[in-house]
Amino acid sequence: MKTRKLGNELTVSAIGLGCMGMSFAYGAADERESTRTLHRAVELGVTFFDTAEVYGPYENEKLIGKALKDRRDRVVIATKFGFRIDPGKPAAEAIRGVDGRPEQAKAVAEASLKRLGTDVIDLYYQHRIDPGVPIEETVGAMAELVREGKVRALGLSEASAATIRRAHAVHPIAAVQSEYSLWTRDPEVEVLSTCRELGIGFVPYSPLGRGMLTGTIRKVDDLAADDFRRSLPRFQEENFDANAALVTELQQLAGKKGVTAAQLALAWVLNQGDDIVPIPGARKIEHLEQNVAAADIVLSDGDLAALGAALSPTLVAGRRYSDASLALTNR
Repeated sequence: MKTRKLGNELTVSAIGLGCMGMSFAYGAADERESTRTLHRAVELGVTFFDTAEVYGPYENEKLIGKALKDRRDRVVIATKFGFRIDPGKPAAEAIRGVDGRPEQAKAVAEASLKRLGTDVIDLYYQHRIDPGVPIEETVGAMAELVREGKVRALGLSEASAATIRRAHAVHPIAAVQSEYSLWTRDPEVEVLSTCRELGIGFVPYSPLGRGMLTGTIRKVDDLAADDFRRSLPRFQEENFDANAALVTELQQLAGKKGVTAAQLALAWVLNQGDDIVPIPGARKIEHLEQNVAAADIVLSDGDLAALGAALSPTLVAGRRYSDASLALTNR
C-alpha cells in the first residue's frame, strides 16, 4: 500500500478505513466479522483507522481498541470529540448538540484513551465546530493535549475555510475531514484550496456516497429499518430512483475499465490529489479488499473528466444531509 502525508506529523496508507458502520448508523453489525475485517485491513497495509466517541456511542472506540491492541504499533488511530451525548438514550437519540468547550475536549480525550486502550491518540479531531466557543479556545485545549503527549496531531471535521485558518494559527492542523465524493464536492469551493495552502491533509469520509456509489443499493428497502441513511434526502423515495440512474451510468463506466463501481468512485477521489486520504467504510472483508485494490487503478484525464461529468453534483437529487445536520457543517 502506498502512503500519503497528513500535515507534517502523520504518514498513513493512501486509503484508510472508516469504522463507524461497524457499530453505528447502518443497521446491525457483527463484532466478530468486524474484527476479522480490521485484522485483514492491517494485513493489506491499511494503517489509518477512523472512529469517534459518538459512534455507538462509545462502542466503536472499544471495538477498535480491542481489535487493534496487539497491532497498535502498526496503525494510526483517529478519533473525534465535539458532540454533547446523553448515554442514557438509544444511539439514534443520544446526540444532544455540539460541545467545543476546552474542558470537554480534554475530558473526551481522557475517556477515548481508555476506550481505545492506548496512551496516545494519533489524530484528534473536533467532530463539529461549536459556534458558541471560539475555535481558538477549543484548539488551544487540544494543543495542550499534544504538549502533554496524549495526542500526536490535531484535526477538524466539516469546518469552514475561515475556521481552518483560525485554528491553524493556534496550532498546526494536520487534517481536515469532510464528506467528499463524486456526488458531494462541497470542499472544492474553498476548503481544499485552503488546506493545500496551509499544508493540511484532506480526509474524505463517505467517498462512496454512503454506499450508494457501490451500486449494491438498488432500492430503499435494501436498507435496514433502523439504517441512518433512510433519514437522508438522497435516499428518500422521491430522490432515490434518479440517483440510482446515475449510479447505473457509473457502473457502465466501471465495466469498461474492468473494475467495480466502488473501485472507480474511490479511484476518482484518490486522483484528486496526493494530499487526499479517503476513508471508505467496510464491514466485510470482501468489500475491504475491493476498496484497497482501488489504490492501484490508473485513470487518464479523459477518465476523470467522464466520471466527473456523469456524476456531477448538479445531477444529484436531494441534499446530502437534513437541514438540521447541514447547519452543523461549514462553520
